Amino acid sequence: MKLLSVDPANYPDAPREGIRRILEEETGIQMPANHPIDGRYIDWIRMGTTVATNALLERKGERMALLINKGFRDLLFIGNQARPKIFDLEILTPDVLYEEVMEVDCRVVPALPGQCLLMGLGHGEWSNWRHATGTTGEKLLVCQELNEDTLRKDLIVLKEKGINSIAVVLAHSYMYPEHEEAVGRVARQVGFNHVSLSHQVMPMVRIVPRGFTACADAYLTPHIHKYINGFSGGFKDNLVGVNVLFMQSDGGLTCMDTFSGSHAILSGPAGGVVGYAVTTYKKETDLPVIGFDMGGTSTDVSRFAGDYEHVFESTTAGVTIQAPQLDVNTVAAGGGSMLFFRSGLFVVGPESAGAHPGPVCYRKGGPLTVTDANLCLGRLLPEYFPKIFGPSENEPLDKAATIEAFYKLTEEINNFLSTQPDGKTKPAMTAEDVAMGFIHVANEAMCRPIRALTQAKGYDTNHHVLACFGGAGGQHACSIARALGMGTVFVHKYAGILSAYGMALADVVHEAQEPCAKVYEPESFLYLDERLTVLEKQCEVELEKQGFKPEHIHTEAYLHLRYEGTDCALMCTANPSSKSETACKHGDFQKTFLQRYQREFGFTIQGRVIVVDDIRVRGIGKSLVQTDSPVPAAEGPPRVDKEVDVYFESGYHHASVYILGDLHAGHEIPGPAIIMDNLSTVLVEPDCTAFITSRGDIKIVIGSGELRRIGTELDAIHLSIFSHRFMSIAEQMGRWRPCV
Repeated sequence: MKLLSVDPANYPDAPREGIRRILEEETGIQMPANHPIDGRYIDWIRMGTTVATNALLERKGERMALLINKGFRDLLFIGNQARPKIFDLEILTPDVLYEEVMEVDCRVVPALPGQCLLMGLGHGEWSNWRHATGTTGEKLLVCQELNEDTLRKDLIVLKEKGINSIAVVLAHSYMYPEHEEAVGRVARQVGFNHVSLSHQVMPMVRIVPRGFTACADAYLTPHIHKYINGFSGGFKDNLVGVNVLFMQSDGGLTCMDTFSGSHAILSGPAGGVVGYAVTTYKKETDLPVIGFDMGGTSTDVSRFAGDYEHVFESTTAGVTIQAPQLDVNTVAAGGGSMLFFRSGLFVVGPESAGAHPGPVCYRKGGPLTVTDANLCLGRLLPEYFPKIFGPSENEPLDKAATIEAFYKLTEEINNFLSTQPDGKTKPAMTAEDVAMGFIHVANEAMCRPIRALTQAKGYDTNHHVLACFGGAGGQHACSIARALGMGTVFVHKYAGILSAYGMALADVVHEAQEPCAKVYEPESFLYLDERLTVLEKQCEVELEKQGFKPEHIHTEAYLHLRYEGTDCALMCTANPSSKSETACKHGDFQKTFLQRYQREFGFTIQGRVIVVDDIRVRGIGKSLVQTDSPVPAAEGPPRVDKEVDVYFESGYHHASVYILGDLHAGHEIPGPAIIMDNLSTVLVEPDCTAFITSRGDIKIVIGSGELRRIGTELDAIHLSIFSHRFMSIAEQMGRWRPCV
């Protein structure tokens, strides 16, 4: 079942409405939309949500304040001075998340031998400073103790301003948490509803990203809890007794009660990454897989080669978050991306029509979008779509309105091009030419994040297969693969809802992490093994509390390694080699570090010491959900449901339409063709061939296809396409490299 994600005239919350309709259908019991849903029929619910992402993008989170060391009130406003758009002449500083800043008069400094001038001096004010030892074993000087009475008075004033959420960010708290813990204790006594302590949110070095992460947690977590309370409030007994799990940014599930803002940014697309990883890699191919998730507002791309690729510092909406997230690149181009003709260029997005009002064809007065372009070209077939459009959710897609809108835009484009003083007469563009041009531009925009994910990191796109999913992915799969030089596309039979299917297949995850300051050398291996073992035990205990048996629990050990004197740390798994002198009992982390460093940066630094910044363990409770079973083998040629005309580069082609449910393992479908399903539409382009796999999925082998002729004459579509290609090159050239 698929619903519009936003349709306020017909339901307040799409996930809850979907559950209500499914329960009605399965139980035969009427459940009125305005009554709480009976949860007795529900065993578990697994959800992903974009609530946190949208709140961050729209700056609609909880009112919150930042508590930081005295003298550092502007630290997070200054940030790291990053310039993500290297060609922008006007750099706009992103808005901070906090509404107020309160300085806390306390301070610790590292007592570094040979670097701290105060060490070894036996006189002066510093001689009375208290000595302390951090959790990493490093020595510290407490140069200003915390005055809790003064703190309490300041917090009362802050609370009276109507702020109920705070982020506490103190220097060096990742290894000296005492002051933050004291501030948190007093804040709760004063009555603050939510307190995010930076050393608990993310115990990692570097106060700026740690501070951003704590602020994001304080800003988003109360907002998420309001959403969760509103969602569960639509059920009888507020879902008590139902196992409700939410997808985190790292691709693992967590309990509803522990779902937090700093781990929710990629909750929506993470399920899709799990979905294609589980259903494609080592099932249909041994090659690494590029995931291509094209939805309504944006397209998310990721890579899987046996392990989930995580990043531990990412920037969303101007906020740098230091937390494990799947390495997902996003571009604001999706089925709902709006189409514009600006200054002689075809422009796709970043503005989106969303699900409400949606594209022109949704019958709600929306603008032209990529979905409309596919409809105009015959690549979407209204007769196969459910009648859920219009104000009353009972009408089909409106193709006539889409074509009329393209005629108006085509007239505008032709009028503009005819007035250009280049001395050449150009043939007028047709509505199909215009729609096809927007498809080309959209495809090029969506290729950019794939190149950033592969070529910019030393991977060759030719040696990957493309897993396409999402509501709009199947219409663009062949074109995207051909543009990137990829020879194979996989489209899962549940491609339209693969993110939801991935959540059903996902494992429950608990992570434990602590800072470290050891050199990676044999003398440190015993300590590293001991700490990894302690963290592994913590993960196992937490997962056992959630009902997992020991045999269903798996742990993965990581070390955050960097060269001494550099600012680029890589989170590395162990290469299972216990015989090497560079390996502890968990394996050889150094070998993994050197391989990744060489691949990403093109060199390694001989003779340079490697430092361990953090120790991390990822505990995984296996869900043991069964994947697809095989489908019957084909006994004859595939049944053609109808013939239609579809527009491609060289004009209209006759294309056969097939119903996916009628196809069996071994069926071969030459392009051009359209494979229809209740959940998605898959376009098989000319010179491509689709095969039905043993599990009922679609494998498309890409041919050379039609090549777009490129001349020297001015062409609005060429200009738009090449602007994306040149920008992709510039982005890769400007990619950040470590200082050494």
